[in-house]
Amino acid sequence: MTPRDLLVDSFRAALSAADPLVIVPPHLPAPPQGRTLVVGAGKAAASMAKAVEKAWPMGNPLEGIVITRYAHGYAGADALKRIRVIEAGHPVPDQSGELAAREIFEKAGRLSEQDLLLVLVSGGGSSLLSLPADGITMADLKSVTKDLLASGAPIQEMNVVRKHLSLIQGGRLAALTKARVMSLIISDVAGDDPSAIASGPTVPDESTYQDALDVLRAYGITPPPAIAHHLSKGCRGEISETLKPGDTVFARVDNRVIATAHASLDRAAAFFRQHGVAPMILGDSVTGEAREVAKVYAALAKQIHHYHHPLKPPVALISGGECTVTLRSTAGDAAPAGRGGRCSEFLLSLAIELEGAGHFHALACDTDGIDGSEDNAGAFLAPDSISRAAATGLSARRLLQANDAYGFFAPLGDLIVTGPTRTNVNDYRVILIN
Repeated sequence: MTPRDLLVDSFRAALSAADPLVIVPPHLPAPPQGRTLVVGAGKAAASMAKAVEKAWPMGNPLEGIVITRYAHGYAGADALKRIRVIEAGHPVPDQSGELAAREIFEKAGRLSEQDLLLVLVSGGGSSLLSLPADGITMADLKSVTKDLLASGAPIQEMNVVRKHLSLIQGGRLAALTKARVMSLIISDVAGDDPSAIASGPTVPDESTYQDALDVLRAYGITPPPAIAHHLSKGCRGEISETLKPGDTVFARVDNRVIATAHASLDRAAAFFRQHGVAPMILGDSVTGEAREVAKVYAALAKQIHHYHHPLKPPVALISGGECTVTLRSTAGDAAPAGRGGRCSEFLLSLAIELEGAGHFHALACDTDGIDGSEDNAGAFLAPDSISRAAATGLSARRLLQANDAYGFFAPLGDLIVTGPTRTNVNDYRVILIN
C-alpha cells in the first residue's frame, strides 16, 4: 500500500464512524400517538433523513422537510419518499434556505402535544436554516455572513451573531411547538457544544445581543443598518433574547449528540494500528489560523523524525477540529482572490515548513467532502510536492500568501476529490512520519 493509499483509506475509516445511515437508527424514538414531523438542516441532513425513512415503521405517520447544501441531496431512485429535501446556499445563506426555514417554522407551530418533532442537526445548518428576524432581509444576512467568513472568526463566535439575527435558532425552534422534541446532532464544532452546532435551534443559549455586537466589533465588521438596529434593540431589552438554560421549554426536549470528531479520529487510529503505524491523536478540537497550526505540527513531526520522541516512527499524527483562514489581499488587488480552504492551506503551510526536513506524507480533508471554495475535500502532500511544483513554475510561498492552496495542489494531481459525503464532523488531518 502506498503512503497516499494509506492516508486516503484512513480518511475513509474516519468517515465511516460518522455515517448517518449507520449511526441514526439506534437513536430513533418510538413513534408517538400522533404525527411525526421531521425537520433539519446541515450537510448531513439528507442522509440523516434517509436513515429515518428506512428505519421508521411504515404504518406510522411520517412527514418532513430538511435543508442541505446544494448537490448534497438525493435524486432519481435514491430520492426520499416521505421527507422532502431542499437544497440551499452554504456557507452564504440564500432565499431557498429562507423559504424552507419558514415552512419548518409554520409546520412546527401546528404540532400538538401528542406529536413528535424530530430534528436532524449537522454542521452547515447555521446558513442553511436561515430565517431572518423581523426587519432583517436576506441581503442583510448575506452581507454580514460574508464579512464574518472573511474575518477569520471561529464558528462559535460567528454563530453567536447568527442566533441573534434568527427567528428559529438559539433554541427558538423548540419554543415554536407544543410537541415533544428530539434532536439528533452530528457535531462539527470544537468541544461538541450542541448550542454551537447549526446555531442550536433546540438548545439553550447563554450568549446575548451584547455578545453578538462584541463579536462584530472585535473583527472590525460594520453590519448593515437593519442588523445594527436589531442588535441594539436586543441590548435594550426591546426584543426577546434567545432561550436560556432553565427555560421550561426544554423539559420536553431531548438533545443527543450522536457523532463527533473524536469518534472518527479513534476509528482512524485503529486503522493505522492495523497497518503497523503508531497513531498519536493530537486533539479533536484544534482551532486557530490554519497556516500557524501547520507550523506547530511541523515542529512536532520533525522532533519525532529526528529524535524518535515521544514515539518511534512510523507514526501517524492525527487531529480534528476547525481551523480558520483569514483572507489577505495581495499587492495591487482590491480583494483576495485565493482558491481552496482551511485544509489545503494547512497542507501548503506544512509543506513549506517540512521542505527538506525528512520523509513525510500528509493529508488534510474536510469530512463533508468540500474544502472551502472548490470541489475537493482537501489534498495530499508528498515529500517532493514543493520541488514538483517549482519545476512547473509554482511558488509555494507566493501561493500561500495569496490564499491559493488549490492553485498549488491542483497542477500536481494531489487534490482529494470525494464528492459530497453527506456527513460532517469537521476536518481530518494526518501526518505520516516514516
